[in-house]
Formats: sequence, C-alpha cells, structure tokens
Amino acid sequence: MLAEALLVSDFATLPDLLRAHARERPDRIALADATGSLTYAALDETIDRVATSLQRDGVAQRSNIAIVAAASVAYGLVFLGALRAGCAAAPIAPSATPEQIAAMIADSGAPIVFLDAAAASALAGQVIAAKIVPFGAEFDAWLAPPGAKPAPVTIAPSDPFNIIYSSGTTGTPKGIVQSHAMRWAHIHRNSGAGFGDAVTLLATPLYSNTTLVSFLPTLGWGGTAVLMAKFDARGFLELADRYRATHTMLVPVQYQRIMALPDFDGFDLSAFRFKSCTSAPFSAALKADVLARWPGLLVEYYGMTEGGGSTMLIANAHPDKLHTVGKPIEGHDIRLIDDDGREVPPGEMGEVVGRSPAMMNGYHGRAEATRAAEWYDGDGNRFIRHGDVGRFDNDGFLILMDRKKDLIISGGFNIYPSDLEAVLREHPGVADCAVIGVPSEAWGETPVGFYVPNDDTETAEILAWTNAKLGKTQRLSALHPIDVLPRSAIGKVLKRELRDRLAGVPA
Repeated sequence: MLAEALLVSDFATLPDLLRAHARERPDRIALADATGSLTYAALDETIDRVATSLQRDGVAQRSNIAIVAAASVAYGLVFLGALRAGCAAAPIAPSATPEQIAAMIADSGAPIVFLDAAAASALAGQVIAAKIVPFGAEFDAWLAPPGAKPAPVTIAPSDPFNIIYSSGTTGTPKGIVQSHAMRWAHIHRNSGAGFGDAVTLLATPLYSNTTLVSFLPTLGWGGTAVLMAKFDARGFLELADRYRATHTMLVPVQYQRIMALPDFDGFDLSAFRFKSCTSAPFSAALKADVLARWPGLLVEYYGMTEGGGSTMLIANAHPDKLHTVGKPIEGHDIRLIDDDGREVPPGEMGEVVGRSPAMMNGYHGRAEATRAAEWYDGDGNRFIRHGDVGRFDNDGFLILMDRKKDLIISGGFNIYPSDLEAVLREHPGVADCAVIGVPSEAWGETPVGFYVPNDDTETAEILAWTNAKLGKTQRLSALHPIDVLPRSAIGKVLKRELRDRLAGVPA
C-alpha cells in the first residue's frame, strides 16, 4: 500500500499522502463542515484544480498565499491546494482588526488572498496589494476546470509549509515559518493515535497551530476531519453525536463550557477514543472531571507554535500528575535555564527551552526576533525559548509556574499569577479569573485581579477571602469584576487587554 509505505518512510509530504489515500480509499470522507463533505477522491481532484489555478496566475513555488476566513471545507481546499503547488499557506485570524489583517497579509508577501464574506466586508476599506478571491461564486469561477492537473513540483523537507501568525497577545503578531519537515514530524509522531480511521471534530480555527496539529495528522493518516466554523458547547456535542466523533482537540475554556452543560451526560460520546488539549493552562480539577465523565483517553500537550520541545500527559495513566503537563515526548529535549542562560540544577525553577524535530525555520522577515527566541547549549545545539517558567518534579514531570513575561516582582519577591488565580478560583463566587501585575510606586509592581462573578457575592468579600489565603507578599492590591475575560480564539487570556483597562489607574 502506497500510503502505508509513505507513512513509515523518513519523510513524506502531505500532498503525496492525500494522493495515496485518494487512490486507496477514494470513498472515505476526508473533509466535512455544516454545509457538506468531500471524499478523498474529490479532495484530491479539487486541490489539483486549486494548484493549477495558482500556477496559472503566476504564483511561484515557495510563495505564500493568504487565507482570512472561518474554518470550512473551502478553506481546507485552498490550504491543501497551495501545498500541492509548492506554496506555503498563511492563514490569518479574521478576529484581528482590519488594520492588523492588512498588515499580516502585507507581511506575508502573498500575491493572492482568499476571503470569506465576513472577512471581505471587514477589509472593504483596507488597501490590499494582492489579488482577492472571495469564497463562493467568485472562487468557483476562479477554479481551473474539473480534471485540471498542476505542473508537478518537488518539495524539500526545509521548504516552508505555512506561516502561522502569533496571537499578538504581547504585541504585533510575528509570522512563524514552519517547514514540511516540521509538519511531517507532527504527522509521523501520531502513529499510535489511531487517526487512520478517526473522525476528528475540530472546533478551533484553522489559522491556529492548535487546530493544525490534529487536522494535519487526521488527513495524513487518512481519517475524517469535521470542521466547526464557530464553537458552541451544545453544537459541539450535537456534532459529536451525529458524526460518532472519535477524536478531538479542544482548549481548556472549551472543555470548561462543555462540561458545565446541565445535560452533558445525556449525549452519546461513547465513540470517543482520543481527546487532547493544549494552548492554555488546564486545571487539575477540570482534567479530573473530563476523566470521570467523558470516555476515551485524555492527553494534554504542552509546546509552542514555534516548536522546540513538547511534553505529553496521558491523564488516564497518571491521575496523580494532573497538576503537571507531563514528560517530554520521545525525541524532545527540554531544559530549564536561569536569567543568565545557564542550566539550573535539578528541582529548581527556570525558563523552559526545548529542541526537537519540530522546530520553526524562524520568524518571517525578522532575523533579530528569531535570534532572540533561540538558545544554544554547550555543544551548539539550537533550542527555542518557550517563555514559560517551570520545574521538573522527582519523576520527570514538568510543572509550569507561569509565563516569564507575566511574572510579578513585588518588593523584590517573585509572584506567579497562576498561584494567585488558583486560590481566587476556589471561591464559589468566582466563575473565571486572571491576575496581572501593574506598576506600583511602593513595590515596583503589585498584583491586581479580575474575575467573572458566579453569584452576587460582594467584590470586597471575595478580595478579603482570597488575601486571607495568600502569603503576605502575594496579596492582591485590587480586584475588579468583569463580564467576560478577553481571550484569543484558542482560549488564552489576553492579559495585555486587562493591563490596558487599568492604564492610568494608580495601584
């Protein structure tokens, strides 16, 4: 079998794997969304048409194409068709501001950009120096005729596969260039995850690496990917029941909303074999609830879009380690360093740096930012700085403390917001919360909390209760109710937006 031979080889491209699956399982559903589905035979034929159209329009191999849209079958076709033409896809968040979207399109250098109706409307006042192809009738007219075949291209492992733009939680998004070799590593390492006969339900956007690390292995191994354009908890469970979903990747806030549904236990989720989570802190209590009530394995991954090292926690096998993010995946080297770039002794905290077969080429057009993200050991091996602070326990499981940039230094003491958030979250009047550091004349910085109320408990009462449980140097100087915490599309709290809310307010 051609697909089987490719999957056990040292390197294979996703376009070649899709071609093999089209020959060997032509009638298997490859992609589905709310509007319909495509078999592998139809997928293969259509991405040939996309690749042919790109070549017809003069889009050269190793160029980038941009996509700004909600997840859909059409989105998948453009992404995969670009790969078959030897191009890289630059999927861009439609949730960004029109100015940010236009800037990311320009940064990518894409000569052609694909938009859904919402993105086209949002960008109506922007100057876009690229050919615009809206999804729908204009996309259908742009496509080469059925049966069209692109000129064959040879793809090297180092060739760019995609550019993923960072969420921008710390400033201007940077384009993270990932290679075919990196994506092959993501596909290949999932040999035991059962993606070959999977029905993978995906409710995070296709511009996110969180989604792609499940989307790409599903297609690489010949499974079915079901795409949700927009997440809602009940809609997810209805689709899971309808399609007999076996796999999913969700972020913690999505698990939280699903598990909180009063009728969660009324849905048939017995087909699930593999659930995974990444991208944001996943509380031990929430993991335990998922383990207790949702069938199948629960696997937490910790890593970065930039690559580096990744860890894995198989929660079912280690119920006593739910406060950790697991151990480094085989072939991944994770170390901890101090502020001077020296490795810390065992058991001590340090900044996480990692190395693996899955490493970004660099930030697109930003050599200085790329160098700043790198660390080299004494043998000259390249690692990527993760920006997190953590420590290993005695069994080699990694315990994350916080983002290094979120560390609060108050009166000379290091304060980790996650510690304060864990206490605040214990109060029954708190549904969700976040802690940030703000400038303080007396202490340099001081911690301030935001919380989403769960009942009508007075803010002052929650603040006093929390501070009574915290150490003297940890206590919150203020606590603010908020209707909803600002989050990215993959569930990360946008602490920069919380800081902006307090700009000019003395602490």
